[in-house]
Amino acid sequence: MEQSYPIKRIVDDEGFFVDASFDKQIDEQLVQELYYHMLRIRTFDRKAINLQRQGRLGTYAPFEGQEAAQVGSALALNANDWVFPTYRDHGATITFGKSMATTFLYWNGRVEGCKAPADRNVFPPAVPIATQLPHAAGAAWAEKKRGTPNAAIAYFGDGATSEGDFHEGLNFASVFKVPVVFFNQNNGYAISVPIEKQMNSATIAQKSVAYGIPGFRIDGNDCFAVYFTTKEAFDNARCGNGPTLIEAVTWRKGAHTTADDPSKYRPAQQGKDIVDPLTRLELFMKNYGYWNEEWIQATQEKTTREVEVAVEEMEKFPPPNVEDVFNHVYAEMPAQLAEQKEAYLAHLGRQ
Repeated sequence: MEQSYPIKRIVDDEGFFVDASFDKQIDEQLVQELYYHMLRIRTFDRKAINLQRQGRLGTYAPFEGQEAAQVGSALALNANDWVFPTYRDHGATITFGKSMATTFLYWNGRVEGCKAPADRNVFPPAVPIATQLPHAAGAAWAEKKRGTPNAAIAYFGDGATSEGDFHEGLNFASVFKVPVVFFNQNNGYAISVPIEKQMNSATIAQKSVAYGIPGFRIDGNDCFAVYFTTKEAFDNARCGNGPTLIEAVTWRKGAHTTADDPSKYRPAQQGKDIVDPLTRLELFMKNYGYWNEEWIQATQEKTTREVEVAVEEMEKFPPPNVEDVFNHVYAEMPAQLAEQKEAYLAHLGRQ
């Protein structure tokens, strides 16, 4: 099956075209947009890890190494589309328009961190594995019934393919031909479980056959392959042809979360030969005349400043209201929860 679903690439590890037919579709604007957003979310990601280590942020899920997959796919969206992320896809949601300050608030356990921008459809991050896939299919179905050109994208990891919601989401979407792209980032592990212990299939892309939908396997570290494949899938969906399954083969460099130690289950040398997605784009820029030292320097300064401003905004936020934990669970608070709330407020001396 790996022969039936070869990994699609446009640019190789050294930054040279593998498929030169895309030369005319790539211009300076696209290259700079990809680079800016990839650098921006990497700067955010590294800052978040530092903040967590300093005790200024809660447990955090890093994504370094997956920037091309998240940025390339998010840039293929239209403004009115829907994004259904996992807890690790804040790079995609920031690229799509969610503020970095709000995202920092999410990782500080604040309910305000789930709030989407007024002009963007961003579902709160799904921590339960694969639950967002049926949600994405449902949102796409609603858009289809309304007659809009809007589509949805559901992000998920390789571990999600072991869940029933994966089947339910893809099956429903395929039956009703709804405009949704199922975007898998396959980094080879579901926390500590390697993919060969999750499934007997050679690829994730081949699972599309069971649902009668297109399936593609791409190099998730090639931002151009990600962008153009996702854009093609969205174009297909908007034309009424239904969903697409995309498997982006990538690599998460760091831990599952800042509470995880990958040395316990990943061999020390594993992934060392994988070329960083940002490095690959930089090589491409140098190979084909897109590299501009002055612009690169300005972009680095801009992204660093953006992240620092977001941190300041997050830390100036007023303290959370502890009553929110109790007040927003049920439409009508049951007696047992009301008793817990009263006891906790008394413990805090607020009664």
